[in-house]
Amino acid sequence: MYQRLLNLSQSNSFFLFGARGTGKSSLLRARFGEKDALWIDLLDPELAASLDAFPNRFVDLVRGQKRPWVVVDEIQKIPKLLDLVQQMLLKKEVHFALTGSSARKLKRGASNLLAGRAFVFTLFPMTHIELAETFDLQKALEFGTLPESWNHQTDLDRRRFLKSYATTFIKEEIVAEQLVRNLAPFRRFLEVAAQSNGEMVNYSNIAKDVDSDAKTISNYYEILEDTLVAMCLPSFSHSIRKRQKKAKKFYFLDTGVTRALAGVVDVSLSSKTVEYGRQFESFIINEVHRLLSYEEKQFQLSFLNVGNQQEIDLIVERPGCPTFLCEIKSTDRVDDRAGHHLDSLGRDFKNAKQLIISNDPISKKFNSSTALHWRQALRAIVAGSL
Repeated sequence: MYQRLLNLSQSNSFFLFGARGTGKSSLLRARFGEKDALWIDLLDPELAASLDAFPNRFVDLVRGQKRPWVVVDEIQKIPKLLDLVQQMLLKKEVHFALTGSSARKLKRGASNLLAGRAFVFTLFPMTHIELAETFDLQKALEFGTLPESWNHQTDLDRRRFLKSYATTFIKEEIVAEQLVRNLAPFRRFLEVAAQSNGEMVNYSNIAKDVDSDAKTISNYYEILEDTLVAMCLPSFSHSIRKRQKKAKKFYFLDTGVTRALAGVVDVSLSSKTVEYGRQFESFIINEVHRLLSYEEKQFQLSFLNVGNQQEIDLIVERPGCPTFLCEIKSTDRVDDRAGHHLDSLGRDFKNAKQLIISNDPISKKFNSSTALHWRQALRAIVAGSL
């Protein structure tokens, strides 16, 4: 098993959220032995049906054993159990580790997430640090870094897994949880959203593509966020309100999943192509998001687009640290043209660090920009300094 970076609490109850297949159960089984925790798996249909019909049986299960921890897998299946969890937490009877692949049903059920009595953690697909010497960039861009995908021995089986993952996501997360009423436009939306991964979203244009309306498309993107399949990258603004109103980008959690949903996972990914560059940018932005999340630092990620093809791919704001303005290039040979947009747009940012992130192994300096190999660049961003 890979050593995960997420540092779970040893002494306080917690939620562990993460999309399906990120390894939540495996992580908790490594954290808790069978003697240390009672496991309640709500993916077991018989057990889930029983606890849904008679919630007090949940209390009987917990109180009928003497282990210090109770692990409840996929708590969003029965949100009302959280009221009972809260009662037992108030009495300090036991600690709970509660996993979930969707926060949407908890929100819709008016669950209070235990009013701060349980910490909240999120697990993502594996990072290049967790994969260590087994990491391969080409493989990561083409098939993603979900544990099961990574552990398959052939590219054919990786493709099979990713196609199955896409189908399972629709079947178990969307249909089973009744998140959408009309499945046909949502299926079309998933393909279009994956094909436009990392682009500025125009809800009206996508609505036309999937024969729907802008409000529905906005709701679909919320579903992707709530099921942890995609993250939102807002447009930069010093004003929080303006930031919320401006155009957004969405990045799916995993390049392999993105390619499967877009219907191109059977096509080999070639370097020095537009598609390779898109997947590289998605990988870098996801990797920054994951690593900073595991560091438990307060941070803001955004992008800036002022038209005329002038854009800053990623802006990283961390309290007490310089703001990073990042240009992401998949090339293995960076030249002075790469930092052009950073130089022109960076003048509006005080004390910001301009960073060109690429595959080029040689560090370089262009005017106010520093060009680093992506591994070095990620270390600098996480550390908060160059």
